[in-house]
Amino acid sequence: MTDAEFDLLDELYFVTPFKVLLEKTGQPAAELLPVLSRLLERGLVRYYWPDPDTELAYEPTSFGALGQDASYLASKEGLLQHNTR
Repeated sequence: MTDAEFDLLDELYFVTPFKVLLEKTGQPAAELLPVLSRLLERGLVRYYWPDPDTELAYEPTSFGALGQDASYLASKEGLLQHNTR
C-alpha cells in the first residue's frame, strides 16, 4: 500500500464525499481519482452515488464520469489493511 493510499483510507472510516476528500487530503482531483480507482479495483473502498445510501459496483468505464460526484467508504478489507500497516 502506498502512502497516498494509506492517507486516503485514513479519511474513509465514514462515508465521505469526493469534495471533502479533496479538502482533507490537499491533493488535486487528477491525483486523487487514480488512487481511488486503484483502491476500488482491489476492493478496499466502496463508492456511492447519487446518494450516500446507493452503492455502485466499480466499473472503470463509468468511474471517470461519476468519480468526482460520488462518496466513498473504506471496505472491511480496506480497514484491516489500513490498521495492520
